[in-house]
Amino acid sequence: MTESNNQRISVLFMFFGILFCVCLITANVLETKQISFGPMNMTAGLIVFPVSYIINDVVCEVWGYGRTRLLIWLGFAMNFLFVIFGAIADWIPGAPYWHGEEGFHQIFGLAPRIAAASFLAFLAGSFVNAYVMSRMKISSEGRNFSLRAVLSTVFGELTDSIIFFPLALGGVIPWEEMPSLVITQVTLKTLYEIAVLPLTIRVVKFTKAHDHEDVFDHDITYNIFKINKL
Repeated sequence: MTESNNQRISVLFMFFGILFCVCLITANVLETKQISFGPMNMTAGLIVFPVSYIINDVVCEVWGYGRTRLLIWLGFAMNFLFVIFGAIADWIPGAPYWHGEEGFHQIFGLAPRIAAASFLAFLAGSFVNAYVMSRMKISSEGRNFSLRAVLSTVFGELTDSIIFFPLALGGVIPWEEMPSLVITQVTLKTLYEIAVLPLTIRVVKFTKAHDHEDVFDHDITYNIFKINKL
């Protein structure tokens, strides 16, 4: 199958879209907490953020790059809306009897520098992930989904981390620590993807069978701004 029936609304696609947006917004909140696993320090956003890349892989594998492009921009818009509303609520003075101002600010008072770095890194990483997934599916004629899922995540997460950490934390943490921080994040997120790969494969098989979709992206545009080109 080379193209999707765009006139039919897929309940599963809607579900993945909602889950994608929820994961991105949740990751924003969890990023405010620092956690440790043995000698490794990271943000709690690591718990949920890789799920967005798994959803990216599933949607691109089943419905193609066009639908994935729509999903990425939808996630960006909903995440941006969440950050804006949170910033407005943080800016409005709290009631005299309320004493949670400091904790609320730590969660919703996202610095403009970090917010901009986060949005830019998300867009770049997500589109790289989708592009690699799409091109590899064509070149492999639909085989080796596991390899495609892992490699697309590596490229996507690497792009995300290379953009986010220097822009958001450059000058805050020593520059010599930046490469190890990037490598640690990419490694952990890729291991996350590998760990849940058996579940991802089952979800892909079920979704293809349920929606009778298995799109190959022949003769499409990879322009990220062509949202109407499904």
